[in-house]
Amino acid sequence: RICEPGGGGMFFPLVEAEQYWSTGLRAAIYVAALLYLFLGVNIVSDKFVASIEVITSKKRRVREKHTGRIITVAVWNGTVANLTLMALGSSAPEILLSVVETVANNFHSGDLGPSTIVGSAAFNLFMIIAVCISSIPSPETRKIKENGVFVVTAIFSLFAYLWLVLICQVMTPDVVEIWEGVVTLMLLPVLIVVSYLADIGYFSGGKAPHALEHRRHLAAQDGPTNAAAYGGM
Repeated sequence: RICEPGGGGMFFPLVEAEQYWSTGLRAAIYVAALLYLFLGVNIVSDKFVASIEVITSKKRRVREKHTGRIITVAVWNGTVANLTLMALGSSAPEILLSVVETVANNFHSGDLGPSTIVGSAAFNLFMIIAVCISSIPSPETRKIKENGVFVVTAIFSLFAYLWLVLICQVMTPDVVEIWEGVVTLMLLPVLIVVSYLADIGYFSGGKAPHALEHRRHLAAQDGPTNAAAYGGM
């Protein structure tokens, strides 16, 4: 352990005699270093998320096939952006922490890496949903617009936990094989494709209502002529 004589970590102890310093002094140094690192992660994450928002908010002008009018549409699909760039931006700190710890431990899991990722996912699954539900004022109600995308992401979220139990406790206990990592990674593009198809209404036999509403909104921003072109859609 870092605090015991002869122990060490990636950065601490700074000098060999550090284990013999007073507990209060070392605690103050470690807390200051921890706060400094947290501040750095916060700054980088804010910049990263802001950059992602700029990327996903880009729009382009295209010619509508049926009317021949020029309309403005979003470059990124909202569902795809949330499952890729937005998810990466919000999960980057724990992913980097897990990668650094795994590499430093010669590809053996440590005390932080797996726990941070699973804990973050569990927090998002339970606490964030609970806060979103409890924050709605009493007489008001909210409805999920895109039930198809919601069902797809819910199924994949539950399957992710079951898959984690299978590869870590059933198929190869306490060991993650290369093929298991590859299969896990390949499930991400599968999730993105299936969610995108659900978002555009592929499984319901037509365009999703919210997609048409979004196109009308962009057309209205582009001008009254284009907005009128989508009034009958």
